[in-house]
Amino acid sequence: MTAENDLWPEEGEIVVCVITDVKKNGAYATLDSYGNKEAFIFVGEIAAGWVKNIRGYVRKGQRMAAKVLKVKKDRQTIELSLKAVNDERRREAMQKWKNENRANQLLGIVGERVGWDDDKIAEIGRELINNFGDLYASFEECAIDSSALEDSGFDGKWTKVFTELAIENIVPPFVQIRGFLEIEVVSEEGIEVIREALGAAEKAGTQEETTVTCHYDGAPRYRVEITAPDYKSAEVAWNAVETTALPIVSGAGGSASAERA
Repeated sequence: MTAENDLWPEEGEIVVCVITDVKKNGAYATLDSYGNKEAFIFVGEIAAGWVKNIRGYVRKGQRMAAKVLKVKKDRQTIELSLKAVNDERRREAMQKWKNENRANQLLGIVGERVGWDDDKIAEIGRELINNFGDLYASFEECAIDSSALEDSGFDGKWTKVFTELAIENIVPPFVQIRGFLEIEVVSEEGIEVIREALGAAEKAGTQEETTVTCHYDGAPRYRVEITAPDYKSAEVAWNAVETTALPIVSGAGGSASAERA
């Protein structure tokens, strides 16, 4: 593992910093994502135009998004710019910081509930980041799809705790659930009956923001995947799949069962 103190931001990167001191010629700040390394923001990089009073723009303790202008590892110096960050990128950077901060808090709760020490929490955190890109994304993926950890090769009792916390605390842009239909129709019209049942199931479950798709997993098993804005809508769609597909099959003399994954 690379120690935090050995990590440096890249030039051009947007980072979140905390103002620690304000002087006439600029402001000092620390980067908590990089081992609290100290950086400096020259007065000319505080805001566009002439800055008459720097304290009118920044204050001690303020958390802000900044662009990394220069990194000099040999001199242990970092130069930042506030004016080089537009409003959209500023909002994105601050939201990302809030998300990661929230994700670290949730991972700490997972550790408390399953009895991890700090080293174990850090180890799992690194593994999640390697798999999902960042820690918040791992929680978001679990809120979207409750099997996300299992699908990524994670196991153990902690995965259930992790997923439950994700579903309780993260509001994803959409959720995914899946289930299975086992269908057998022993007749010349069997293929057509199955096709009719699956098509009707997709149509019944699909609504304005909810999509249902059926996939062949190998007779007699068919996988049903549902994407919806929330779990309630997803479950409504799954119920529609069951109540539509099963009667069609049984009405044609076949047998069918449904199982939520």
